[in-house]
Amino acid sequence: MMVQKRSLSSRLKSYVAGAIALIIVIWAFSGIEFKGMKDSAGQILGAIFAGLFNPDWSYVYSGHGEDLVSALFETLAIAFLGTIISSFIAVPFAFWAAKTSKKFSVRSTTGKFLLTLIRVFPELVLAIMFIKAVGPGAFAGVLAMGVHSIGMMGKLFSEAIENIDRGPEEAIISAGGNRLDALSWATLPAVLPEFINFTLYRFEIAVRSASILGIVGAGGVGAPLIFALSNRSWSRVGIILIGIILMVTVIDWLPGAIRKHLLK
Repeated sequence: MMVQKRSLSSRLKSYVAGAIALIIVIWAFSGIEFKGMKDSAGQILGAIFAGLFNPDWSYVYSGHGEDLVSALFETLAIAFLGTIISSFIAVPFAFWAAKTSKKFSVRSTTGKFLLTLIRVFPELVLAIMFIKAVGPGAFAGVLAMGVHSIGMMGKLFSEAIENIDRGPEEAIISAGGNRLDALSWATLPAVLPEFINFTLYRFEIAVRSASILGIVGAGGVGAPLIFALSNRSWSRVGIILIGIILMVTVIDWLPGAIRKHLLK
């Protein structure tokens, strides 16, 4: 009889959770005003696909720095520099935010709050802010990418620190070592592979984000893309999109291969 009551209670909880989820979905859709498709949507979509199948190959490389290859390299440079710089800066933030005991920690709580505060601002918002501070260009994009990545990687790094085995640290301290010895010989060797893994994963995301920073003037391939869209130069749009697709595909494969090699 007891088992039947538990089963009934479990089913009731599932029904209630499902009903709440359905109500939330209905509420979310009720807040969206669907105006339908524009009459010119089919024509614009057809023009975009025509540009994809008839790309402007002359824009690929011109040797003057105003071509697709240069824009893609600038995008990669923004993503790489932003990720590398933030990966080093995120390490002390990660140790600040990591909770190493079950007790309440003011240090960990303030660290997690700061990392959350940094992640609140999207890359585009940060890019606009830094453009006002340092002017338009790739430098503003690197700053925007780097600051946002600090919040994301700091969170991932802190979770890696929290999940490591504390046995080696305790063994070093019990053998007469200090906290610095435990950090150097136990903590860092344990978390370093995870740090590298998260950094490579973040670089993949940064490449996608850097592709659109140029829309607001922060360098990269986004600037020529938005100009081509504004001028309805669909063949130019087509070759830029092809370049972005190839770049993202290669970047998805390369860090993945490196991660597999590191985890062997």
